[in-house]
Amino acid sequence: MMTETEFLAALKALPLHKGARGLADDCALIEIGGETLIINHDLMAEGTHFRPEADLADVAWKLVAINLSDLASKGAEPIGILLGHSLGGNDQRFIQGLQAVLTAYNIAILGGDTIAATGASTYSVTALGRATSKTVPSRSSAKIGDSVFVTGTLGCAMLGFEGHSRFIEAFSRPQPRVTEGQALAGHVNAMMDVSDGLLLDIFRIAEASGVSIEIDSAAVPVADNSRRHECMIWGDDYELLFTLPPGIKPAAKATAIGTVEPRGFVPLFVDGEPIANADGLGYQHG
Repeated sequence: MMTETEFLAALKALPLHKGARGLADDCALIEIGGETLIINHDLMAEGTHFRPEADLADVAWKLVAINLSDLASKGAEPIGILLGHSLGGNDQRFIQGLQAVLTAYNIAILGGDTIAATGASTYSVTALGRATSKTVPSRSSAKIGDSVFVTGTLGCAMLGFEGHSRFIEAFSRPQPRVTEGQALAGHVNAMMDVSDGLLLDIFRIAEASGVSIEIDSAAVPVADNSRRHECMIWGDDYELLFTLPPGIKPAAKATAIGTVEPRGFVPLFVDGEPIANADGLGYQHG
């Protein structure tokens, strides 16, 4: 079986639309007239992304929310979703959760597909949005001298997964930063959402941009100071990670955690310690 990295490498050898951005970003872009359409697709599988006993209302919410988070990283205004649904679980609860998240973010269903599943359930969403800024942020546009920022607090989802009552909804019903993404998009250089772990996603921006990034771990806002490193690698927080030119203040509430530097011998430095590869920095499939 291929790892996620190996499979992506194989896909990159196939014909790619220019809007795919080399499969090195969170979303695809298609220009239509004077508009740019932003497209993203994510799926969730029982046993990998949620426990078999999970409330499917929460699963439905999170499925839509993680797609909206990717749109947020491009500053997109959501338009609607295409849904892929496996029948066989508590389908009514799934519908209730879907109703809640669609209402909360004022979006609608465009269509999709439904199957009868005989094994573990899998659900998917393709989300469509429109760009709200002329330049759509990417992972690959961090510039030397930029400051690195992150919204929110890292590690809340980890604590929610572990059952800490204060953080349950941070894991089961994340709140994508759609409004913040739109406010930031016209000002940032690089931007992506934090889904697989802060350090891994910083590493990805550094690699895509051909720079090194220095992070001050003490500056990172975390939910549990005693588990700071775990908070930075666990993921599922769906905050926005972005870089801004020197002297530019973020257009949304965020914390400065590092700087972009000329490419050294590694992509990432954490408190001065070099990080040469992505192993152990966050969650990767396979």
